[in-house]
Amino acid sequence: MGESLLRVERADVHYGDFHALWDVSLDVEEAQVVSIIGANGAGKSTLLNTIAGVKKPSRGTVWFRGKQINGMSPYQLVVEGISLVPEGRRVFPRLSVLENLEIGSYTPKARKRKPEALKRIYELFPVLEARKNQLSSTLSGGEQQMLAIGRALMSWPQLILFDEISLGLSPLVIKQIYQRVKQINGEGITALLVEQDIQRSLKAAHNVYIMQSGRIRLEGRPQTLSQEDIRKAYFGLSDLNVKSEAERV
Repeated sequence: MGESLLRVERADVHYGDFHALWDVSLDVEEAQVVSIIGANGAGKSTLLNTIAGVKKPSRGTVWFRGKQINGMSPYQLVVEGISLVPEGRRVFPRLSVLENLEIGSYTPKARKRKPEALKRIYELFPVLEARKNQLSSTLSGGEQQMLAIGRALMSWPQLILFDEISLGLSPLVIKQIYQRVKQINGEGITALLVEQDIQRSLKAAHNVYIMQSGRIRLEGRPQTLSQEDIRKAYFGLSDLNVKSEAERV
């Protein structure tokens, strides 16, 4: 077993009177890719936003590198080494590609290493260097997703949170994005992936958590999870529906 980088212990999260997460616990080892799978409304994005400091748990604890971080702001967590690639990419449309990337290097440590970070990101995504002076609004959806990932990498994170990175993209672009995720992980960066796509998540991950209705229903290494296990955990779907749900995204 590797060393634990991130740990969530018995977290509850509310949106007003709505109970979004119930007693959620998970453990992410250093240099792993961990996937959180679930249907729309399962609580996946809420869990990522809680880890990133966007949401505060009403109960429970979040630990990063042995330090309690729940209650810290998103800015403080970027300084600590956590970056979020948000659902929907959320690039700044009226800024250039380069300006979007530079926004990701706002911490003192990252500012000192900005040229090194840009070189690294342009090697990972050559299209971003070719279009660095273009407005980000002129990029395709796949290129904007690459830009969002590059922006998150500019802060030199130890843990990067990916929220639905395949949403709305073509199969070819999704394949390219996942190849880059694998490459990023190969550099020693831990990745936490939120996805609806079951088969792709199982293939990419060292460990998998399946969520339903704000709870963790199943956890394990992909090779140990049977289709029956997954079917019961993921919305009670049949084998056929599991496959259809994975292919729909």
